[in-house]
Amino acid sequence: MISRYLKLGILLIVVGTIAAYVLLVVIPKRSYETAKSIGKDFSEAFQFTPEVKVRNTVVLQQQTPILELATLKQQFQHRYNWSNTWMSSTKEIQIDGTFEAKCGFDLNEKFSIEINSNKATVYMPEPKVLSIESFGDMTFRDENGYWNWVNEQDRTNAVNAFITDARTYANQASFVQETKKVTEEKIRDLLKTYVDEVEFIYEEKIPLPPAQ
Repeated sequence: MISRYLKLGILLIVVGTIAAYVLLVVIPKRSYETAKSIGKDFSEAFQFTPEVKVRNTVVLQQQTPILELATLKQQFQHRYNWSNTWMSSTKEIQIDGTFEAKCGFDLNEKFSIEINSNKATVYMPEPKVLSIESFGDMTFRDENGYWNWVNEQDRTNAVNAFITDARTYANQASFVQETKKVTEEKIRDLLKTYVDEVEFIYEEKIPLPPAQ
């Protein structure tokens, strides 16, 4: 007759074997499949794959076939007044036009997701204005000085200043904050299948030290 202690020992061995199988085979397999699924969802939605870590282990590497990820496009009207004074005579050019600002993320910087239990922590760079593009609908209103008249070079200088001022405006507007909101909503929607909670951590780009 098998003793009670021997039965208990066999039971403990069986339980330990099952637990080891779950820890070493089942959980890693599920983690890998989850990471692959998250990577696929991101690739379809954003055309890039972030790094995915499960329990501090990198399961999927970041893949970035594109250098920048634009998640918000915003049109805006802009007006700029250019002027030049020569011998107390001032000429002015007023320019109006429409721009489209593209806001998003520099994918040369780290973009990763860490999964722990039912929580995902998303590490991403601060969004920024990636580009602005004129619609080509610029209108001009010239005002000549008494002896300081507007010429073609003035038009060129005014347009360059107009575009620079439009970019400055875009950087100071609410576009970047709106980019955060739109991107977070989309990522939450992608991850809701896998986790119950999503936290976003924005990491400032560390400037490179000056060359010696």
